[in-house]
Amino acid sequence: MCDASNYALGGVLARRVDKLPRLIYYASRTLDAAQANYTTIVKEVLAIILALDKFRSYLLVSRVIVYTNHATLKYLLKKAESKPRLIKEFDLDIRDRNGAQNLVVDHLSRIERDEDSADVLPIQDNFPDENLLIISFVSVSSTTPCDQVIRRCIPDHEIDSVLQFCHFSAPGGHLGIQRTVRKRQQMPQQPMLFCEVFDVWGINFMGPFPVSFGFSYILLAVDYVSKWVEAKPTKTNDTRVVVDFVRYHLFYRFGVPRAIVSD
Repeated sequence: MCDASNYALGGVLARRVDKLPRLIYYASRTLDAAQANYTTIVKEVLAIILALDKFRSYLLVSRVIVYTNHATLKYLLKKAESKPRLIKEFDLDIRDRNGAQNLVVDHLSRIERDEDSADVLPIQDNFPDENLLIISFVSVSSTTPCDQVIRRCIPDHEIDSVLQFCHFSAPGGHLGIQRTVRKRQQMPQQPMLFCEVFDVWGINFMGPFPVSFGFSYILLAVDYVSKWVEAKPTKTNDTRVVVDFVRYHLFYRFGVPRAIVSD
């Protein structure tokens, strides 16, 4: 549900349960001086773009019904050449609904802001001594080493095994204390480029294999962090198969990732 007024935009994400809308997410923002001069229909389109951008991760793989009180949009956005770039990637169904039935977003787009009141606290010229001491303490206790090289820490229970590997292993050479320590410092520390589970997936086809039960390919996806594997036998290796696999095996189960890596 989206709406716009002369000075603000509003949008609400809802899901229909038992024929009643259940509200999930609210979004609104004020218009700047230039946007306030836009025509009404442009402001309504901005409200839709605001909602789609804010709720993007929820809407990408689903059919989206947009309720607006501007009937012209229903016909305008049906034309492919008139759709803004951010709207083209969504499966939209624009429906007309008057303001009396669109009360929530109508209210969000008409919340007035008192220009005389400040939204921020006044600047304090004086700071209590205890706050200054906290800042000094944090600075002194920083974990950044003096050489400015940040190294990955290992858990306590792995310290002995790492040192033993540096000392006793075949390339270790049974070195003395100082040389063993220097060798430990030289061990490669691989940075973790991806640290969110199911945030980045790698995907590719395997095959073709000898046909079995009509299948000759395997579509494989691996999460970069957890190494979780999703696999599905397929009869072909075309785009439709990949889109269905990504939608039902990745998006619906693990959410929309930040990136999918493929050749």
